[in-house]
Amino acid sequence: MDLPSKYLTEAVEQLASLPSIGKRSALRLAIDLLHRSPEEIERFSNAFTTMKMNISFCESCGNISDEKICKICANPARDHQLVCVVEDMRDILAIESTGSYRGIYHVLGGVISPMEGKGPDELNVPNLIKKAEEGKVDEVIFALSATMEGDTTNFYLYKKLSPHVSNITTLSRGVAVGTELHYADELTLGRSIIQRLPFESTFNKD
Repeated sequence: MDLPSKYLTEAVEQLASLPSIGKRSALRLAIDLLHRSPEEIERFSNAFTTMKMNISFCESCGNISDEKICKICANPARDHQLVCVVEDMRDILAIESTGSYRGIYHVLGGVISPMEGKGPDELNVPNLIKKAEEGKVDEVIFALSATMEGDTTNFYLYKKLSPHVSNITTLSRGVAVGTELHYADELTLGRSIIQRLPFESTFNKD
């Protein structure tokens, strides 16, 4: 795209670096921003700068939080011995919207993906294993996306957790294979949580 301004070109390139934003969409957004007032632009840019500088990650579960411990982990009404393992905060939002779950979460920050060079060491696993070893967990629910990478990660975690946690479950297959969890509709996701299955029954141990 040969644009008439190097400043516009730079803005478009930065916007296009965001997920699911192509060059045409980025140009449309950049032109919209160009027509806004300096005050609006300042508020817009400050929101992202402030977010980057102030948001941290929960020391207990890895969820995005403004405090050291997120609101879910800090809530005494939640079942702290029931842990739902998810890929990122989008999955937490999806599950919370169903109203079907009252435990806490553990955010991995991704899944094992050899194609992307992402192995177990890049995931937030040690804290989860520590909780299990200390006997703080009665049940772990695997709520990762129904993809090859998600299944690989589930199996890895199962091998690590099964010596310490007797009740390891996974979502029922109401969530279609190949679907990322946060794209599932609330009704299907809610039923998949309620009707969860023992993880060991979902694969051939031989």
